[in-house]
Amino acid sequence: MQAGDLESGGAGSGFGLSAAELRGEAAAVGAPGFTLAELLVVLVILAILAAIVLPKLGQSSLRGKESTLRSDLRRLRDAIDRFQNDTGGYPVQLTDLAENSAPPTCSTGSAVKPLDPSSWHGPYADDIPNDPISGAPFAYSSNGADAGKLASSAVGRRAIDGTFYTTW
Repeated sequence: MQAGDLESGGAGSGFGLSAAELRGEAAAVGAPGFTLAELLVVLVILAILAAIVLPKLGQSSLRGKESTLRSDLRRLRDAIDRFQNDTGGYPVQLTDLAENSAPPTCSTGSAVKPLDPSSWHGPYADDIPNDPISGAPFAYSSNGADAGKLASSAVGRRAIDGTFYTTW
């Protein structure tokens, strides 16, 4: 490498950099590139876009779980209604809806009675999923005034629309 190669950015410099660039000196006015202000403006725009988009992405998972919850509640409530219409009682436990044979008993709300197997036309549900919000089994009551009532087990938690899941 010769002294002239470094000054001219010749073959000896390796990357085609000028001597001023190698010494860390400022580039000439009008040289191609972005100013610090331009870079800061781009970063601010990207930060604003991220602030808008990221919360939406986070809510999309919750929206999916809420949609699944509504669908599961509708499907299981329909199965409970069909069980009650066929047998005259409510399933003693929610898993009775997915059984392949008639359960031995059903609930009238005030008492548990034997179930007539000829009135049972199940299974009434393919499976009994857990509540997608809480991950726990659904809240189900087979006795008292709440017999046959099914609700989310996400007690005290609010949906995106502000309502409690247990009121769905």
